[in-house]
Amino acid sequence: MAEVFKGSFTQQEPIPEAGIAAAVEVMRHGRLHRYNTAPGETAQTVLLEQEFAASVGAKYCLAVASGGYAMATALRAVGVKPGDRVLTNAFTLAPVPGAVAAVGAVPVFVGVTDQLVIDLDDLAAKAHQARVLLLSHMRGHICDMERLMAICDAAGITVIEDCAHTMGAAWNGKPSGTWGTVGCYSCQTYKHINSGEGGLFITDDADVAARAIMYSGSYMLYERHRAGPPKEAFETIRYETPNISGRMDNLRAAILRPQLADLARQVARWNERYFALEAGLRDIPGLRVIDRPEAESIVGSSIQFMLDGWDGAAVQEALARCLARGVELKWFGGAEPVGFTSRYDSWRYVDAPAMPDSDRVLSGIVDMRVPLTFTLDDCALIARIIREEIGALYQSGAVAADGA
Repeated sequence: MAEVFKGSFTQQEPIPEAGIAAAVEVMRHGRLHRYNTAPGETAQTVLLEQEFAASVGAKYCLAVASGGYAMATALRAVGVKPGDRVLTNAFTLAPVPGAVAAVGAVPVFVGVTDQLVIDLDDLAAKAHQARVLLLSHMRGHICDMERLMAICDAAGITVIEDCAHTMGAAWNGKPSGTWGTVGCYSCQTYKHINSGEGGLFITDDADVAARAIMYSGSYMLYERHRAGPPKEAFETIRYETPNISGRMDNLRAAILRPQLADLARQVARWNERYFALEAGLRDIPGLRVIDRPEAESIVGSSIQFMLDGWDGAAVQEALARCLARGVELKWFGGAEPVGFTSRYDSWRYVDAPAMPDSDRVLSGIVDMRVPLTFTLDDCALIARIIREEIGALYQSGAVAADGA
């Protein structure tokens, strides 16, 4: 009888006991709002900001309501105005172009390579079209950041990093989020620290940090931001920056702080699972594993592989066969958005020219979450199921887009 995986691809580990205890304490005293503190008390949100800034080596940090809010705030804080064009990845998730559209700007999509990172040749060709790049480290894949920054610096492009999938990751030892002017992180349930929703914003630029704090709804309480810039940075900004409230509360910060303290251990656990799956997926006929560069320190909370040259019906058949055996895979090549998967041409608020090279890559991307609730035995079983179903389908000879 064929093996079946009976686990869940969406089940997270429990919140650590220290986080539960801290959250209960916040609920007991009732001071959930970040500016509602007792004499001598430091808000949980302030402590989280200080700890996160220290963990990545950033000067300033702001805790906000979501990763999407962090990105939209970053765009506003660096001066993006309605009608401006903003470069961003063709391979990403909807909140990224959504953040651009939310500020009234226009996404300009940059292609994706077969290593699932932004196409730096296409970026160089389009660099003259915008003065800001919202760079998505999509599904945890980090491009050659030295080359990207050289392109952007030469063209006068400000870089904002979407690090929703790369908290804890690095390129050549430099943390994701610290290469550009702003780094934006998500604390949504499926990210690397989990408060259901939430986000973090880092920068070394005092003016950008001050604007972000004012946008977040600090009123005139900006001096309470111990991970913020000095009060002199607010002298003019406080009068001209609108309040677009998006603060994080103390309850979520209390849940997050113990997870942040344990992040390095969790990263090691994710990577153990990721590389076990990767080993099991190698040398499957018709399937290509994404080789990760030596310079990239990853967080393997999801894994992608390629079904290069498969037609859409064959990809869907492969996913259906795996799902029948309990393995839930997602595809980024569908003509219509499904769940969290979508394509640059799914977002019809953008008039995006066709990108044939990127379409070819997108048509083969298969994605799978790797929750920490998986055991290494689970990973081995999942890889066996994928090997059996995708290998058999490929060897049947009915998968190639060109009919070969």
